[in-house]
Amino acid sequence: MQDLNKLKSKILAEIKGAKTLSTLEDIRLSALGKKGRVTALLKELGHLSAEEKKTFGGALNQLKGDINSDLNAKREELEARALNTQLAEDKFDVTLPVEPEPEGRIHPLTQVLEEMMEIFAAMDFKIAEGPHIEDDFHNFTALNIPPEHPARQMHDTFYMKADQGGERKLLRTHTSPVQIRTMMSQKPPIRIIAPGRTFRSDSDATHTPMFHQIEGLVIDEFTTMGHLKGTIEAFVKAFFEVDDVKMRFRPSYFPFTEPSAEVDVGCDLSKGQVRIGGGNDWLEIIGCGMLHPKVLEYCNLDPNKYQGFAFGCGLDRLAMLKYGMPDLRPFFESDLRWLRHYGFRALDIPTIAGGLSR
Repeated sequence: MQDLNKLKSKILAEIKGAKTLSTLEDIRLSALGKKGRVTALLKELGHLSAEEKKTFGGALNQLKGDINSDLNAKREELEARALNTQLAEDKFDVTLPVEPEPEGRIHPLTQVLEEMMEIFAAMDFKIAEGPHIEDDFHNFTALNIPPEHPARQMHDTFYMKADQGGERKLLRTHTSPVQIRTMMSQKPPIRIIAPGRTFRSDSDATHTPMFHQIEGLVIDEFTTMGHLKGTIEAFVKAFFEVDDVKMRFRPSYFPFTEPSAEVDVGCDLSKGQVRIGGGNDWLEIIGCGMLHPKVLEYCNLDPNKYQGFAFGCGLDRLAMLKYGMPDLRPFFESDLRWLRHYGFRALDIPTIAGGLSR
């Protein structure tokens, strides 16, 4: 027992004299670690009688308790001392100017949308909007899309649960319903663009479940395919900022237009880049056509009196083409590194240098 008292006095003195937390940890390990001085005494209990174990074991437990108590008190003291030292050294001058906030960036999609609206506004187009959740009539039926069309299937369209009346709403698959709503609420002449989010069940490097479209509609008594061609040519020149552009209209099929066409522009695809306005390659960018008479009838417009054209293209794809972005998916990943690289500074937004030829 005298040896225990001497050991206790020695260890407690070491704890009291510790100057740093690391020194205190070394003392703890030398006393209570696997090879510590107190731990070694516990191994001797196996050689003692029951009465001796009771007396000696109780004394050892008391010793461990005293050591742990002093260790904890000393640790709190050293931690408080270290914190006070740090607070004394870390001073902040409140008279210094604040650090500037990180500069934000305008998303490329926002930039492209602004550019396109600027171009079409110069051609006297108005902006029209509509709901994201649509019904079958506005999204399909009024656009002359037959019941057996693949776009109506579950694997292409996001459908909601049926309501009490059995009707199933859906996420619009294009912004064409905005055109239908406009024709049903306004009388010609109509001249609108309909930008906005659209939704389809598709995902890869050039497709995402949510993407952006912009569609145009012109309705009056005199509009022809020639007006459609001139409108698209003026847009392409202004958007891609080129003085001349090769274009070709390939016959195609869309249920809501007749005749229908896909528009290709001349480009150069060499060296892993896309350069619009030159070269021997072709790139499809827009679908268009003269509005189908049945669509006019669905909207209560007389197809014998009115005619017009419609066109549509993907905002995301045009942004990729103009600003050299290889993958569509990062557009929606909220990666600040990507946005700092491809985004636009608020005070340094490029404008449509080419403008519109009059």
